[in-house]
Amino acid sequence: MNFYERAALVCEQIPKGKTATYGQIALLCGKPKNARQVGYALNRGLAGDAPAHRVVNAKGILSGAASFATPNLQKQMLEQEGVKVTWTEDGWRVDLKKDGWKNTMEDALWLRNEFDARDI
Repeated sequence: MNFYERAALVCEQIPKGKTATYGQIALLCGKPKNARQVGYALNRGLAGDAPAHRVVNAKGILSGAASFATPNLQKQMLEQEGVKVTWTEDGWRVDLKKDGWKNTMEDALWLRNEFDARDI
């Protein structure tokens, strides 16, 4: 299994204007305990051109913002897609209930089939 290729494919499925968590991506990759590895892949560019700006931590915090060219770039990119980003004592946050990607079982099965078809 190529976890990084899987992570890239999952991230590519996050709809514009929605966000997903590192853990959600790891789960869809078939490795539910590998949320940190998702962050590593996005930070190091190992997930190709995946839309990393759409990935936030489990609380909705833009925890990967430091990996972007400027500290506010992730926030700006999300706002351009219509995602509301608000300041909290923990940092910039999105409302996962409103703007989180609610992937379906069909999404998960499609991804599984794609992983098999691509041998990743």
